[in-house]
Amino acid sequence: MPREHDGMPGSELDRPGRAHRTDWMALLSGLLFVVLGILLLTRSITDPLVLCGLVVMGLGFAGLVAVVARVVRGK
Repeated sequence: MPREHDGMPGSELDRPGRAHRTDWMALLSGLLFVVLGILLLTRSITDPLVLCGLVVMGLGFAGLVAVVARVVRGK
């Protein structure tokens, strides 16, 4: 059962003007899997080893971007 807003300071509802921060890891990982799915459906990638390599490199890049974004944000 969801809780109602209890008026506690620091909750998201107390800061209506503040925008959400971008989750770069989730955004880039989702984009990676959509692109790889399209490439698989169009049969542009047929070698499983190439697919695994692209997944590992893509997730590594997404992780690196997420770490750099967090350092730049200062958190």
